[in-house]
Amino acid sequence: MSERDIPDPDARPDTPESAPEASGTASAGGTAAPEQTLLEQMGGVAGLAYSAVPIVVFVVVNALTGLMPAIWSAIGVAVAIAVYRLVRREPLQPAISGLLGVAVCSYIAYRSGDAKGFFLLGIYTSLVYGGAFLVSVLVRWPLVGVAWSLLNGLGMDWRNQRRAMTGYDLATMAWVVVFGAKYIVQQWLYNEDATGWLAFARIAMGYPLTGLALIVTVWAVRRAGKVAQEVAEQEAAADRAAYARYAGGSIAPETGGSGAAQ
Repeated sequence: MSERDIPDPDARPDTPESAPEASGTASAGGTAAPEQTLLEQMGGVAGLAYSAVPIVVFVVVNALTGLMPAIWSAIGVAVAIAVYRLVRREPLQPAISGLLGVAVCSYIAYRSGDAKGFFLLGIYTSLVYGGAFLVSVLVRWPLVGVAWSLLNGLGMDWRNQRRAMTGYDLATMAWVVVFGAKYIVQQWLYNEDATGWLAFARIAMGYPLTGLALIVTVWAVRRAGKVAQEVAEQEAAADRAAYARYAGGSIAPETGGSGAAQ
């Protein structure tokens, strides 16, 4: 075998070095700014603040005048916020979701004839979300990992990596605790007819608990990205070693044959 017959690692289109580099780039791109991506999905910091305004307006107007003025005031404020966000070219989905949420809550309050009905949707939404997150952990498909992978176009290889799986399990359980706490506290206040405290709990529990869950989620995303990078580097090292053995094996017979001929 001549020297030109030996495979050239630099000329191979699928060299081991190229594969992990692409994988590492994807991993880094997927976890470059998890805080920003997560906040964007929730409408940003402003979106979190906007969501509190119709609630405050509803409770204040209800206490001063009555249920129907409170309903129309909350809807009017929600419409104004949605229009304002659209004019500013902010993300459309959070603006529309906020408006629809206020409209549905107002309708429930109207049908029940009680101001506390405005909070009923949020209470049972917390129960449903908490149950869904809990079930996802039990069936080994933690929703934090699934949602993050889908939102960023990543694969599900992290399910085969124990440390990444553990991180996503913990992050998902953090959301279970958040939704569970919201449901328990607000359901109790609902049964006590404490409409004002319901509004306070809705806002007060929203920001701190969501912030804590986001911190755990960001940690899990970064942990999964680091694990994916380590796995890619290990696979690259194994591929390089295998290629070195292959290249060495292809040279050995020629060297031995030349020695025998001499």
